[in-house]
Amino acid sequence: MPADVSVSLSVLAGIVLLSHATRRVMSRALADTGLSVYAVELVSTFQLCCCTHELKLLSEVGGIEPRLALTLTYLASVVHALTFSGATGNPSFALEHAYHARFTCRCALRRIACQFAAAAAARAAVQVIWGVGLSGLHVRHKLLGYRCISSIHAPLHEAAAVELACAFAVQTAITHTRSVEEKYRVHLVAAVIATAVYSGGRVTGAVFNPALAFSTQFPCSGNSFLEYCLVYWLSPLLGMMSSVLLFDKLVPLLLRKSPSLDLPLETKKRT
Repeated sequence: MPADVSVSLSVLAGIVLLSHATRRVMSRALADTGLSVYAVELVSTFQLCCCTHELKLLSEVGGIEPRLALTLTYLASVVHALTFSGATGNPSFALEHAYHARFTCRCALRRIACQFAAAAAARAAVQVIWGVGLSGLHVRHKLLGYRCISSIHAPLHEAAAVELACAFAVQTAITHTRSVEEKYRVHLVAAVIATAVYSGGRVTGAVFNPALAFSTQFPCSGNSFLEYCLVYWLSPLLGMMSSVLLFDKLVPLLLRKSPSLDLPLETKKRT
């Protein structure tokens, strides 16, 4: 098992380094075309999906300890945040940026298209990597035909609620740490992601990313396509929207209506 973990860590490092180099080359080559942002989105989502496939294999097939799996999830989240170079890697985040006018609607839709294309490419790429047989874990998985079983281990309404709650928590953390210095912010968000994975992982795998789920969960047997859409597409989108609307609309509205905030300034000082 330690040898399998070492090989998987080497694979993860290789994916990140190769993706980082590809991002830099493509950013320079496409700098004057306006396509560099989409190239970065494509490569970054590919990196995220490939790494998650390897971590999922280690956890579900390799049977590594939960603490180690959680530590690797945290570290991977930090690395992704530091290397994404402006990419979102998540359709929900792209839509949130479009809602706040950071992206145009067309830009958001193009980014989402890149994300799903990268998700499909990553699914094929990891099978090629595993087919090389770098570790005993890869060989065993190849002999099983790269089969996987659905990560949904609860009734659909509970699974949907878990994905919604995870997406809500992560979106809220991202929203409320934007003023924090980046070198601290990535660790705060990664900690929230790791906590969400720990809390919801046994129920749904805690993916809360439609593109990532399309790559890692949709090929698995055990549930229908529509059931996966409900849990892994609709629920994270609703979780993101709930967080945005709560803190953009509802909370400011309640604060404006609060009687204590309607008092004149001099009255507040006397009280």
